[in-house]
Amino acid sequence: MTLGRFAPSPTGLLHLGNLRTALASWLSARASGGRWILRMEDVDGPRCHRDLGEAQVRDLAALGLESDEPVAWQSGRSAHYREALICLHEAERIYPCTCTRKDLRVLASAPHPEDGLRAYPGRCRARPWAGFEQALRLRLPEGTVAWGDRLLGTQEDDPALLTGDPLLFRRDGCFAYHLAVVVDDGAQAVTEVVRGADLRSVTATQIRLQEALGLPRPAYAHLGLVRAPNGSRLGKRAGALGLEALGARGITPETCLGWLGWSLGCLDRPEPCGAGELIPAFDWARVPRRDLPLPEAWI
Repeated sequence: MTLGRFAPSPTGLLHLGNLRTALASWLSARASGGRWILRMEDVDGPRCHRDLGEAQVRDLAALGLESDEPVAWQSGRSAHYREALICLHEAERIYPCTCTRKDLRVLASAPHPEDGLRAYPGRCRARPWAGFEQALRLRLPEGTVAWGDRLLGTQEDDPALLTGDPLLFRRDGCFAYHLAVVVDDGAQAVTEVVRGADLRSVTATQIRLQEALGLPRPAYAHLGLVRAPNGSRLGKRAGALGLEALGARGITPETCLGWLGWSLGCLDRPEPCGAGELIPAFDWARVPRRDLPLPEAWI
């Protein structure tokens, strides 16, 4: 049975690209007779706001997308992330990093022919453990990671070359995205991760972290992005349309669902509908892989 999840960051209102991802994840779970949960990725305290997260929950509910469990907030799960870091330390898989932002800029701009495309070349790998007083990075092994993607087919990357050793814990005491998302997917027994194609590049890194923590690997599906009619990327802060803005233009949640359902291959043409009406027609084989433009009439 599929257990899907949608895990936005409460840093702004959900735009149509976010809503499309949520709907695809919800439909995939429901079409398989599975369950669907909602999680707020609010570990980055200064940028995250509870009221925005609650607004996101309301927008999803307006589309008929409600979590089968109480909404989980990552800000209340710090003890779990710290426990995971201790396990990684005991397995000698993490190390402290003292690099400043200036150091990282210099490393990123310098040629490293021996490291290929490595973004962080392991400069601090030999540093001794100093507890949680410094930033912590995952020690990535060399080698390619392959996985199956429901939309993109077989994929492979070498995360050690693509991203370098990822940051798991910051000097300001915040737990990093990679750690929190992997720990929570494992703790919540998530079996399917649906997200935008812009996050495909982090998949191999997260799989390495799953392996290091002894966690199962979920299935992945990376959707094409929703873009503005001119092809530019939508963002929470730049020209992105959410339900409130659409409502001000006279576009109802049912009309929005009809367009989203059509964009996922569930309808022959965009027409108002409810989320439940889309479930029988959902099939990953019918979901387009390409990016999709917003309807110009909605701008």
